[in-house]
Amino acid sequence: MATRLVYFEGEAVPALRLAEAAGLEASLIKRHDFPDQELMLTLAPPLDGALPATLVVYRSLDRPNEKLVELLLVARHARRLGVKRLVLVAPYLAYMRQDAAFHPGEIVSQPLIGGFIDELYDALITVDPHLHRISRLEEVMPRIKALTLSGAPRLADLIRMERSNPILMGPDAESSQWIEMAAAATGFEHGVCQKVRHGDTRVEIALPDLDLCGRQVVLMDDIASSGHTLARAIEAVLAAGADSVDVAMTHALFAGDAMELIRQAGVNEVWSTDCIAHPSNAVAMAPTLGKALYEVLQGG
Repeated sequence: MATRLVYFEGEAVPALRLAEAAGLEASLIKRHDFPDQELMLTLAPPLDGALPATLVVYRSLDRPNEKLVELLLVARHARRLGVKRLVLVAPYLAYMRQDAAFHPGEIVSQPLIGGFIDELYDALITVDPHLHRISRLEEVMPRIKALTLSGAPRLADLIRMERSNPILMGPDAESSQWIEMAAAATGFEHGVCQKVRHGDTRVEIALPDLDLCGRQVVLMDDIASSGHTLARAIEAVLAAGADSVDVAMTHALFAGDAMELIRQAGVNEVWSTDCIAHPSNAVAMAPTLGKALYEVLQGG
């Protein structure tokens, strides 16, 4: 057996979509939680009987802390058995935002988590990592082949099917790269808001100079976490006379009451990719991930 994909139960749907797109056999990793919160993982079927030369591990790293332990256990076990090559498909890559220390003693996690993956795996495929002060993952993972994809083109296709002539809008300056990518694919009018942050949850939004009266607006971004930035943007857009506001994003983290927050702000539809399992998932990333995985597997 040349290559096998392994996945965890909570991500069976997107993982099996990817396995089908890539033409790979797939196996479940069973997880047991002991009362003391230690983990026991079981590969089903065991790798020993039909050892693959390459093992593809599918694990999106939302709620990441226990999942990072899983990645360690799987990688070390596979190496011990004799697997030659390990490829991690992590559609959402955690800890990439923490790239600088702002107070004495703060531990900067981005290079540490990047180094952790760099040591364990031979290749990484991820989607829209939230990078600030670096432009490429190779800066924190210099050893491995790191392939960065985007959910924007797939989301743009969905928006084109659902809305006839919307305005695409980013809730802050950091979203401009995804807005520009989607606008280039669709030809839709677009703009980017300016955000002033006053803490983790308090933000102010200034709209771009666009006539929103009677228009359908789609807010696009890579990630939605607390929901406060999106909520303020939705309120501002509706106050400017927009007919409706939808939200399209790659990573639907939606921590705590984030979904309720943006619904109260007046959102119409919420669309996300399946990089993170969530009821808002409307776009499967398997076609995009499958092409990238083929490239990695063929690249040696």
